[in-house]
Amino acid sequence: MNILVIAELHEDSLRKSTHSAVTFAKNVGAPFSILVLGSGADKAAQEAATFGAQKVLVADDASLKDPLAERYAPVIAQVAKAGNFDVVVVTASSYGKDIAPRVAAKLGAGYATDISGVKNDGGKLTFKRPVYAGNAFGYCEIQTPVKVVSVRQSEFAAAEPSGGASPVEKIAVAAADPAAARVEFVSLEAAKSERPDLGEAKVIVSGGRALKERFAEVLDPLANLLGAAVGASRAACDAGYAPPELQVGQTGRVVAPQLYFAIGISGAIQHLAGMKGSKNIVAINKDPEAPIFQVADYGLVQDLFTAVPELITELKK
Repeated sequence: MNILVIAELHEDSLRKSTHSAVTFAKNVGAPFSILVLGSGADKAAQEAATFGAQKVLVADDASLKDPLAERYAPVIAQVAKAGNFDVVVVTASSYGKDIAPRVAAKLGAGYATDISGVKNDGGKLTFKRPVYAGNAFGYCEIQTPVKVVSVRQSEFAAAEPSGGASPVEKIAVAAADPAAARVEFVSLEAAKSERPDLGEAKVIVSGGRALKERFAEVLDPLANLLGAAVGASRAACDAGYAPPELQVGQTGRVVAPQLYFAIGISGAIQHLAGMKGSKNIVAINKDPEAPIFQVADYGLVQDLFTAVPELITELKK
């Protein structure tokens, strides 16, 4: 069995989400290669070469300068076929969710999404997937010769460099898929912030609708002090107190930081689905019956507008 890990890039570097896909490959216990494609792939390949892959494949072509799935998917399928890879894996980020179905269609492969575990029984792979907002798990197998999977980043610890350097091999990019010619990349509008990305932050400070218009006023000082990312509940985003890109939950970002602050968040099922994998959860809520306390490691029943300033004062000492 051979596994092809699809790397995700950001500013010429590997995103940490890629490390989780590498961990999946190592958990399977089969040889794996890493495909790095897109603008800046040559530089990112040097980092990818430190994870113990059989080889690192690099596709740095002018046709891949724009992050269009319609251009990337044919290249990935081409590499998977040429290398006789049995499994193609990508992290279930926005990038992965965009790419993987297209790759599966081009390969005629079965596709398992958002998996949280894998078991290899003599070459027979069984995938574990969360269902019912993570309140239960299902198990599935893919019967096609080639399998495409996306893995949940919060369930696979980030792989660490294993020492040594894998050989790096450049690959030629075939002619563009006809579908790509009908798609135009206009622009990318990304939120600029000095804070860590939600999916990669070790500490996240999240707020709920109870913060109202004082959302940033209350949370930003604590986040700045901790070097944390800021998150929000769906209710806070729907009410306009926080931008939608900060939403944590089943319909937002799924995160698993070392420390997660849930401030003024009641703990709706869809929010818990996105953060209950956090290593340490601190909840601050004036309602002692709030569901968030059922998953919290530390809970404080107090008015957040009093508790958070007091916490900041203590941390500054």
